[in-house]
Amino acid sequence: MSTLLYRLGSGAARHPWKVISAWLVVAVVIVGSATAFGRTLEDSFSVPGVDSEQALELLSAAGSDQAGLTALVVVTTDGAGSVPASPAAIELLTTLRADLTALPNVLAVTDPAAALAEGRHGAVASGSVSPDGQVAVLAVSYPVIDDLDRSDLDRLIELVETAPTDGSLRVEAGGDLFFAFGEAETGPSELIGLLIAMIVLLVAFGSVIAMGLPIGMALFGLAVGVSSMSLIAYLIDVPSWAPQIGSMIGLGVGIDYALFLVTRHREFLARGLDVADAAGRAVATAGQAVIFAGGTVVIAILGLAVAGVPFMTAAGVAISVIVLLMVIASVTLLPAFLGVAGTGIDRFSIHRRSASGSVGHGWQRWGRHVADHAWAYAIGVTALLLALTAPVLSLNLGFPDDGSQPVSQTQRRAYDLMADGFGPGVNGPFVIAVDLAGDTSVLDPLASAIAADAGIASVGAPRIDVEADIATLVAQPTTAPQDDATYETVQRLRSDVFPTVLDDSPARAHVGGNTANFGDVAGRVTDRLPAFIGAVIALSFLLLMLVFRSVLVPLKAAFLNLLSIGASYGVLVMVFQWGWGKDLIGLESTIPVVSFIPMFLFAILFGLSMDYEVFLLSRIREHYVETRDNDAAVVHGLATTARVITSAALIMISVFGGFVLGSDPTTKMFGLGLATAIFVDATIVRIVLVPATMKLLGDANWWLPGWLDRILPRVDIDSEAGLPASPASDSAHLADVDREHAGVGS
Repeated sequence: MSTLLYRLGSGAARHPWKVISAWLVVAVVIVGSATAFGRTLEDSFSVPGVDSEQALELLSAAGSDQAGLTALVVVTTDGAGSVPASPAAIELLTTLRADLTALPNVLAVTDPAAALAEGRHGAVASGSVSPDGQVAVLAVSYPVIDDLDRSDLDRLIELVETAPTDGSLRVEAGGDLFFAFGEAETGPSELIGLLIAMIVLLVAFGSVIAMGLPIGMALFGLAVGVSSMSLIAYLIDVPSWAPQIGSMIGLGVGIDYALFLVTRHREFLARGLDVADAAGRAVATAGQAVIFAGGTVVIAILGLAVAGVPFMTAAGVAISVIVLLMVIASVTLLPAFLGVAGTGIDRFSIHRRSASGSVGHGWQRWGRHVADHAWAYAIGVTALLLALTAPVLSLNLGFPDDGSQPVSQTQRRAYDLMADGFGPGVNGPFVIAVDLAGDTSVLDPLASAIAADAGIASVGAPRIDVEADIATLVAQPTTAPQDDATYETVQRLRSDVFPTVLDDSPARAHVGGNTANFGDVAGRVTDRLPAFIGAVIALSFLLLMLVFRSVLVPLKAAFLNLLSIGASYGVLVMVFQWGWGKDLIGLESTIPVVSFIPMFLFAILFGLSMDYEVFLLSRIREHYVETRDNDAAVVHGLATTARVITSAALIMISVFGGFVLGSDPTTKMFGLGLATAIFVDATIVRIVLVPATMKLLGDANWWLPGWLDRILPRVDIDSEAGLPASPASDSAHLADVDREHAGVGS
C-alpha cells in the first residue's frame, strides 16, 4: 500500500491543479444537486418490534389522528383574569382555529371557543382549558411524518407569530411537529471551535501557510460531506441532527489528519527532499495511519447497525460518509495543496522553530520522570479515571423534550404553560391502541384499570374504529415525560394492567406516544450496548495486534480506551443528570443522557483513540526494535510524538468544545462527551498512563506467541520500507536523522 500511496501523493503534488479541479467539479455537482434536489432531513424514531411501534401500526391502520403528528397552539393571559372571562380571547381562539384549519395538511383542530360557549366546566372537562382558566389550547392534528416536511412547521410558526393579539394575550406553540422538524440554533459554535483550531495550528506550525492547509482541506471536505446528506436521504431517512454531529466530527478528524500529514511533509522537506517526493512520502507513511484510523472510525460507526434502531443506522451512514470524505481528501486534496504551497509552506512565519520532527527535550524529561515513578502514576491515574467513571452506575438513558429547550424558544414556553395549567404529564400523553379482535366488552374495564393506576392522572373516552376493529385511549400520566416514573408507568401498564384485564380476551393493547417510544428506544440501546462495546473492543484488539505484533499492548489499549470513554460517560451524568456546572454550558435544566449518544460516542472515540495509540506506539516499537531497550523506547516515543498528539488533541477539543456553546441539549451532550474523552485520552492516558504501564510491563509489552506471529499477516504502518530511495542524502545519514526526528508527523 505504501508504494501506491506514494504515487498518489507525489502525483497530486506534481499536478495539483488537476486534482483541485477534480475536487471542485465534484463539489459543484454535489452541492448543486443537494440545493436543487436534496430532501428535507427529518426525525423518525420508529424501532421495529417494540411495543410502541406496534401501537403506531394499529393507529395507522385505523386512520387515527393519533398516528400522526400533533402541534399545540397555546393561548394565555399576560395579565389578571382568566381566558374564559376575556371576549378578546374567545375572538382570538375562533380566528386561530379558522386559520389553523386552513393550513395545508392539517387534519383537525380542537375548538376551545365552542367548548367555552357551553360553560367553563365543560371546557375544562374537554381538556381545552386548564382548571385554573389561565390556559386554552388548540390541538392541531397532522398526518404521519412521511407526509410532512419543514414547510408545515414554518407555516405554523408564521401563523403564531402574526396572531392578532391585543397585548393582553400571548400565543405560543409546541408539540410533535417542532420535535420532528425543528432545527437547533447553531450560533457561533462551529466558528469558535474553528478559530481556536487555527490558533493551535498557527502555534504548532509557526506559519500562516502551513496553518491554512489543514483548515482549507477540512472545510472543503466538510462542504461536500454535509451537502451529500440531503441526497443520502433519498436512500435512508437521515435525522435532522446528523449534519451538526457530522460537522463536529468531520472538522475534528479532518484537521487532525491534515495536521499529521503536513507535519510529516515538513519533516521530509527539512531532510532536503523536493516537494513532490516529500508529499508522496508523507502520504505513504502518515497517510497509512490516517487510512487505518479513519477506516476504524467508519467501521465502528457503521457497527451502530447492530443496535437495530433505524435512525441510528441512518445517522451512522451519513456521518461515516463525512469521515470517509475526510480520509480521501487527506491523501488526495491535501498533497495537491502542498504542491501549490511548494517550498513556501513556511512563508509568513510568526516564530522560528527547530526542524520538524525534533525530539522534545521537555517531553523527554517528563517521560523519564513518569518512568521513575511508574507505580505511583499508574495507581493514581487509574484511581482518578475510575472515580470519573463511577457516575456511569447512575446513567439514565432517555430523550430531551421541549422542557429542556431554552426559554427563548416558543416550544419551551408552550411546554411550561401546558405543564403549569394541565399538569406535568400533559406534555407526554400515552396513546394506547387496542386491537379489539371483536371483543368490545373489554374497553370499559380496561379504561377503568388504566385510570386506577397510581401513575395515571386521567383517561379520555375510548374512540372506536368499527371497520378496523381498533380502539384508541389517551391517558395522561401524573409525571413529566423525562421522569423515570413515567416510563415505569408504561412498563407497569404493559406487564401488570393489560394482562390482568385482557387475559381471557383475544384483544391486545399496546402503549404508544413519544414518551413510550423514547423509552423503548432507550431500552433497545441498553440491551445492545454491551454486545456493541464487546465487538468494538475485539476489533481494536485484533487491529492493534496486527500492527504491533503483541498481545499485551492491545489488551492494555482496550482497557485504557474503556477508562477514557467511561470517564466521558461519567462527566455526562454529572453535568446533564446531576446538574453539576450546567449553568456554565447554558443548560436550562437537568435531562437524561440521550439514549443513542453512548453508542455513538463509543464508536467515534474508538477510532479517534486509535489515532493517538498508533502514532505513539509505532514510535515506541520502532525504537524498541532498534535498541531492544523498552524503557528508552517508551521515553523516546513519548518525546517524539507528544507535541503533535497534544496539538491534535487541542484541535479536537476546540472543535468539539465549541459545540457545547450551542442551544440544543443533544449537541451540547455530544460536544462535551467528545471533548472530555479526547482530553482524557490525549493527556492523562497517552502522556501518563501509557508510559507508566509500559515501563512496568517491560519487555513483556512485545510478547507474541511464535505460532501466532507466523500466521498473522504483516501490517507496517508509517514506515518508509518499499519506497524509492531518497536522493537527498545517503542512507546512513537518513537513518541518523530518522532516529532523531522520528514520530512527529505520524
